Amino acid sequence: MVSWVDRGNYPLASFDCADGASRDWFPALAAFAEDGSGARAYGWDAWMRQAETGWIFVRSLKRLLSDSGPNTAIRVGAQRFPALEIYRELASALKHALLSSSSMEIPPGEELEVILGVPAHANSNQRFLTAEAFRLAGFQVLAMLNEPSAAAIEFGHRNKMTKDKILVYDLGGGTFDASIVAMTETERSVLWSEGIATLGGDEFDLVLAEMALESIAKEASDFDQQQWFSLVEACREKKEALHPNTRKIEIEGEGWTARLAVADYYERAWPLVAETMHATNDLLQLAGGLETIEAVYVTGGGSELPLISRQLREEYGRKVKRSAYMRAATAIGLAIHADQQSGYTLREHAHQYFGVWREADQGSRVVFDPIFSRGMQLPAAGEAPLTVRRLYQPVHNVGHFRFLESTRISEEEQPAGEISYWDEILFPFDPALEDVAELSSVFVEHSERAAACQIEETYHCDANGKVSVEIQNLSTGHRRLYPLARWGRKEEVVAAEKTTKRRKKAAKA
Repeated sequence: MVSWVDRGNYPLASFDCADGASRDWFPALAAFAEDGSGARAYGWDAWMRQAETGWIFVRSLKRLLSDSGPNTAIRVGAQRFPALEIYRELASALKHALLSSSSMEIPPGEELEVILGVPAHANSNQRFLTAEAFRLAGFQVLAMLNEPSAAAIEFGHRNKMTKDKILVYDLGGGTFDASIVAMTETERSVLWSEGIATLGGDEFDLVLAEMALESIAKEASDFDQQQWFSLVEACREKKEALHPNTRKIEIEGEGWTARLAVADYYERAWPLVAETMHATNDLLQLAGGLETIEAVYVTGGGSELPLISRQLREEYGRKVKRSAYMRAATAIGLAIHADQQSGYTLREHAHQYFGVWREADQGSRVVFDPIFSRGMQLPAAGEAPLTVRRLYQPVHNVGHFRFLESTRISEEEQPAGEISYWDEILFPFDPALEDVAELSSVFVEHSERAAACQIEETYHCDANGKVSVEIQNLSTGHRRLYPLARWGRKEEVVAAEKTTKRRKKAAKA
């Protein structure tokens, strides 16, 4: 969804579609021609092709960002496409739609300034590719905010609340995030976040589609891409139409009708809800319990499912506050933050530990050095980046730096929980190697020349969580600057799946 600043108001953009309907959202959808021509379509253009044969559809493109880097080739069927090119084309399709078929009145030649929302647990890959894709598409990217943070801004603006902490429960189409946000009259500070990058409203659609196939005694393999896509879309519409008194779901296809009990659907979907509740309760423990929270603010289109509302109220009672703009709270919050007159300052916190492996005890073991800690406050937009320095005398001729991030640190001070491996970089400690272009071919060994030098590492982390390091040999003046990221796999297969990934059943308390 897109919201913009209009003289103190924050309306949603609506899009005129080819079928004559007007919709207030833009699908993160791509369609790829199966004939090998390389033809592809995005957004509403892709949406309108769902009734055609000969196309492969990929939903929720932003999910692929977590494992994609600037050099990743995305493989769809037998074709390969650069990841950044795909994301840029999606952003270009959105820009074209905003200019040509939206309710926004944009004067010709006016620059489009944007603040982008990303999942709270988006890693450096996702943030880099998102910002770079929009920049290459012609947007001026002013900032990036975590989606629960933006929802908290919308909540505070509408409720005029101050000096409170809220928990934002945000189940979108592709991801789930929960964040605890401290709120004052002029500042929003994200204290802690938990998230599930692979769970969103899409999973609930797939569960219903799987049940429909079981009802008519068919397998997903019996459906071609177009039929499967149409089935999933029909299930999405049926799911979104559910209300607390609905008892039956009826899904029609070509020559068949599936009739399902809502209670059976809720039972099958319960493990997904349980996963979000587990993450939310973990977050509450960090905050000191439910009593420390003023409200549990519920946003995201996926949260509209009555099963979720019922479970949240059973768990958290009257503290649950449903957004009046379930699907749009994030977009509205981004617009409020973009409005210079709103007067809000947002303070983000790092959601993972970031550090580097180092040798210890003369190389007999490897230890983790956490450079930036989970929970540290990031600088506000326009402020100087956080800076951390390390100063030492090296032992080897070449420094081999292996960076990673993790959700926890164990009692042994080792990375634990969800671990993501980042860059590996090489730096010449031996002055004789400073002009060597390819250090990977140099054998790493102890060096007296290197031991006589002093090395300084200077790490920077900006308001968006982007990290870079400058490594300098203070004895010779040689220095190199490295932007750091988890660059992702070289190739990612993204053909649309036709079956849901079975999740372990969770017992309902």
